[in-house]
Amino acid sequence: MKRHLISAADLTRDDAVLILDTAEEMARFADRPIKKLPTLRGRTIVNLFFEDSTRTRISFEAAAKRLSADVINFSAKGSSVSKGESLKDTALTLEAMGADAVVIRHHESGAPHRLATSEWIGGSVINAGDGTHEHPTQALLDAFTVRRRLVGRGGAALDGRRITIVGDILHSRVARSNVQLLSTLGAHVTLVAPPTLLPIGVERWPCEVSYDLDAVVAKSDAVMMLRVQRERMNAAFFPTEREYARRYGLDGERMARMPEHAVVMHPGPMNRGMEITAEVADSPRCTAVEQVANGVSIRMAVMYLLLGGAEPAVSRSEESRAEAAPAEAASTAAARTGAARTEEDN
Repeated sequence: MKRHLISAADLTRDDAVLILDTAEEMARFADRPIKKLPTLRGRTIVNLFFEDSTRTRISFEAAAKRLSADVINFSAKGSSVSKGESLKDTALTLEAMGADAVVIRHHESGAPHRLATSEWIGGSVINAGDGTHEHPTQALLDAFTVRRRLVGRGGAALDGRRITIVGDILHSRVARSNVQLLSTLGAHVTLVAPPTLLPIGVERWPCEVSYDLDAVVAKSDAVMMLRVQRERMNAAFFPTEREYARRYGLDGERMARMPEHAVVMHPGPMNRGMEITAEVADSPRCTAVEQVANGVSIRMAVMYLLLGGAEPAVSRSEESRAEAAPAEAASTAAARTGAARTEEDN
């Protein structure tokens, strides 16, 4: 692993598989009474968010806290940024506070790269989404979800799997990162969108392009629906929302034509009734909620591999302590109860 995670292109196939395998270890603790590991105790992680976010910010915060790191949440609103403070001055402030890692989401493409390649900060930089550029941890959690559903938890990569990404490719950092990562893992990726929502140069991406969802959906192992990002649009990219939903939305009829094993994905938040119907969003084949849960495990894995050193992600002693903790707690409670009863009897 490199020192930073800025783009899905930073990851080799071995790097990506290592993160997915490490996330499997982290996920084993999600359902246990004691979810915390002492791996990053004493480390400070800053969530530096210049854009509104719910899922990503909370996911990174939960991941850091489960690894016992100290977390500082920074929001541009109500901070010195609203008074005109530059990214450089904000970074220098964080460096002075001893940040070991900065998780940055920014409305400008390239901001995480600028932060990582400057001398403003000495810690690791993790890209949590920059403009319309990339969102590498989202691609990792999507690959993690697909691997669990289609290959199994003991699988390696996604060789030969056919993944279809549908919708607003032009404004989607999720699509860019997924095309790069999924192709690195051996999957065959197809983009489906109206011509107006495809970026210039898409023919050079490691994927195929189609304008007909019906022609692709029947041979897809996973269909990822993207949100139409109205807030980034400054022109009429399609005639009407109704027309878009008719041609590029996923409804029950289209889902029924998918292979039985195929799954439906969505990075969220959803525009129900537009790119996806409520029937599909609430079906057992939709992994949207599962993706959110997997995001915590993936981000734990990324933070561990960037900051945790060469030790195993979960040592046997830590695992034994986590398993024994509930029993020890019960034993202690029973002992206290017995002591109280003895005092009452006396």
